[in-house]
Amino acid sequence: MTLDLNAFDPELSFALGAEEKRQLETLELAASENIVSPRVREAMGSALINKYAPGVPGNRYHGGCDFVDIAEKLATERATSLFGAESASVQAYSGVQANMAVYFALLKPGDPILCLDPNLQGQGQMAHGGPLHFSGTLYRTHFYGVNGISHCIDYDQVRDLALRYRPKLIVAGAGAHPRLLDYGLFRQIADEVDAKLLADMDPMAGIVAADLCPNPVPHAHVVTATTHKTLRGPWGGLILCSRELVRKINMNISPGIQGAPLCQVIAAKAAAFKEAKTHQFKAYAAQVLENAQALSRAFMDRGYRLVTGGTDTQLIQLDLSKGELSGEHAERLLELAGIMVDKIRIPFDPRSPMAVSGICMGTQALTSRGMGPEDMVTVADFIHRILSAGKRGPAGVELSRDIAAFARSFPAFADTICPDVS
Repeated sequence: MTLDLNAFDPELSFALGAEEKRQLETLELAASENIVSPRVREAMGSALINKYAPGVPGNRYHGGCDFVDIAEKLATERATSLFGAESASVQAYSGVQANMAVYFALLKPGDPILCLDPNLQGQGQMAHGGPLHFSGTLYRTHFYGVNGISHCIDYDQVRDLALRYRPKLIVAGAGAHPRLLDYGLFRQIADEVDAKLLADMDPMAGIVAADLCPNPVPHAHVVTATTHKTLRGPWGGLILCSRELVRKINMNISPGIQGAPLCQVIAAKAAAFKEAKTHQFKAYAAQVLENAQALSRAFMDRGYRLVTGGTDTQLIQLDLSKGELSGEHAERLLELAGIMVDKIRIPFDPRSPMAVSGICMGTQALTSRGMGPEDMVTVADFIHRILSAGKRGPAGVELSRDIAAFARSFPAFADTICPDVS
């Protein structure tokens, strides 16, 4: 007998099918999202979903873990090989949990930390000392920012603040910064004040894996990342560190901050890490960056100002502070037309500190569907037409239909990895 979800639960089945259709008929530019391969989806839905396996391979608290041990060892070995690290921890449910485990392993409550400002600059992450986040309440947080003109990281300020506050931990990471970070300089500053350096390479992990941007592993004491976004794996966290530190970190993950690992997610991470070692993935990552450059040029050709004047990464930020639309309003209008972006704050916006005056985009998901530079020009034109219409609303139902037809002309996932590629 076939256990059919639609027959048993039509309401839920409808939601799942409608979401699949939405993804096919919209343009996904949200900076935190990507599209996984059928292999990663298969691993996520495997029999490992039934297994409860607290502990680590070779040292579990329950029996029957031989095969989940194989999956986790594969994920760990592939992660260390991919990024050139001594050891890895793959059990964190998310990037936030990965950072939390590092904080708990390296710090005591009340210790000072130095992070990129997540509040007013529009660049940092709430998981790096945000006032509503555990890292902002459990530790004494100090924040560096960006240059007032270039809007790039102000390394002179990082050094000045490090010398003044003597943090135990410096976090080199940015949630929405479109420029590369100088991990070597961060390490020099950390060494000057005897601090540990945490490099959060989220959301650049896939670009790092493809050797297309600097790798923080040689410079940082510990590196964290998410496995979705540019790495194109399941939603989850990753920690790269020394063999000595990984034991302490794993103890802080379980039983420290979460229960048993999600075995099916770890298996999907292993599949994604294997994919990231292929020549096809490296070509994909290069296409992500090429598409970002094409999209940036298309916006500048249409008169838009980009935060930092451009991008080194897959991220693009449009400054809308001089127009009639807020970032929040622009995000909503674009969504109604079938284009997904993220609203953001613009550094040094003279208006209210709560003003959301820009939008952020990433090219990784559209690239996963097989789009190239010429398609980025089309996407920029869609966005320009919608934003130009302003508060009058989306540029008509016809444009929404055009966007859906354009999106449907591409596959759900442009799979180019051959079975015989290692």
